[in-house]
Amino acid sequence: MHFFLQSNQLVLPDLVRAGAIEIVDGKILAIHGLLDAPPGAVLIDVGDNMVLPGLVDTHVHVNEPGRTAWEGFASATRAAASGGVTTIIDMPLNSIPSTINVQALAEKRSAARGQCMVDYGFWGGVVGGGDAAREQPANLSDIVPLADAGVLGFKCFLVPSGVEEFVHVTQRQLEAAMPLVAGTGRPLLVHAELPGPIEAAHANITGDPRRYRTYLASRPDESEVEAVRLMIRLSRWFRCRVHIVHLATAQALEDLSAARMDRVPVTVETCPHYLHLAAEEIPDTALQYKCAPPIRGYANRDRLWHALQSGLIDLIATDHSPSPPEMKQGDFFSGWGGIASLSLALPLVWSDSRARSIPITDVVRWLAEKPAELAGLQRKGRIEVGRDADLVVFDPEATFKVTAPALHYRHPISPYMNEKLTGVIETTYLRGVKVFDRGSFPSEPAGIELRT
Repeated sequence: MHFFLQSNQLVLPDLVRAGAIEIVDGKILAIHGLLDAPPGAVLIDVGDNMVLPGLVDTHVHVNEPGRTAWEGFASATRAAASGGVTTIIDMPLNSIPSTINVQALAEKRSAARGQCMVDYGFWGGVVGGGDAAREQPANLSDIVPLADAGVLGFKCFLVPSGVEEFVHVTQRQLEAAMPLVAGTGRPLLVHAELPGPIEAAHANITGDPRRYRTYLASRPDESEVEAVRLMIRLSRWFRCRVHIVHLATAQALEDLSAARMDRVPVTVETCPHYLHLAAEEIPDTALQYKCAPPIRGYANRDRLWHALQSGLIDLIATDHSPSPPEMKQGDFFSGWGGIASLSLALPLVWSDSRARSIPITDVVRWLAEKPAELAGLQRKGRIEVGRDADLVVFDPEATFKVTAPALHYRHPISPYMNEKLTGVIETTYLRGVKVFDRGSFPSEPAGIELRT
């Protein structure tokens, strides 16, 4: 297949300009100035709509196999394509089995094969054992084989994960695992909350569990701050690449800034919900807003935005974590925590960025380039000669209202329902093939697994 995709606004690294992308066999062959229709070639001109690189979401809970009723590769990747996401990296937990050994990875691959509208990769897991005194992770001997088998990195929790198959790790278990992870050259992704401050907060909880402020008080900023400090120390000791997932508290930014100055190999992500929502706005009993760490207040949100703009926070990932409606019932302590937004990340981040006069090049860096770097995906994340022709036609001025049919993931639950957002994904190309076009999915699933 040979064609040209032309726009008055190609979003290149650090530059927006008019031009045409020449695509041959799913790769970017060249980037030209504006063209007349070349003889014998197809020229698709999208006018003033932007052309962005396909987004890369490195924090997606697909939940298949085992909990496919929660999500699944078919529905998750359709949602991704509709949101301009052309690559997802699947988290190792919430599926059964968890991706903590090579056999489980094989089962995950089998479940994904032939179902995916976009490309995908897998994180492996590092898990603790049933005995709290155990000094080694339960799957210590599986770390190197998982890396050899193609996982892009490893994920661990420092607090209970919410599912019994994926046990959180202690500091001693991390000290045993991190030299092995460092030896693979892959990152260790960390859910950075520590149990101590959470347990202390729970001991003093007296409020109504249906009220959001009660839940917020139960997971204090200190739990994140102390966890981040621990991971900075361990990263410095073992020279292991550490990535802090879904940072919610701005109180950890000072420690992260000092670590960056000391060249400690720690990177950080935050999520659309921490940048768009605020604790002061969350209604009581509204479990569609529940996640961990929790959404914090207005002032905290502004500091996260400043950290993104300064480069201290590296990227944005969704932490797409859906569940059936019945799991979002009850109070903030009994209901499932997780926010699904795989199809909405770009318009959410663009709406807020536009209001802050942040350029689209920054948005693309946070949602495409930096996530691709984290996962080691050199073919993804930028419009550049030799890379995959993963491209998104995006109308930056159009607005839409969030409705259930537009979400495309399995259970249309969202804290953004009925919000008016700016920025509409018109068309998504995966390696030069249209996988989403104005509400429809015109091709068969052709996503492939990516390995470093």
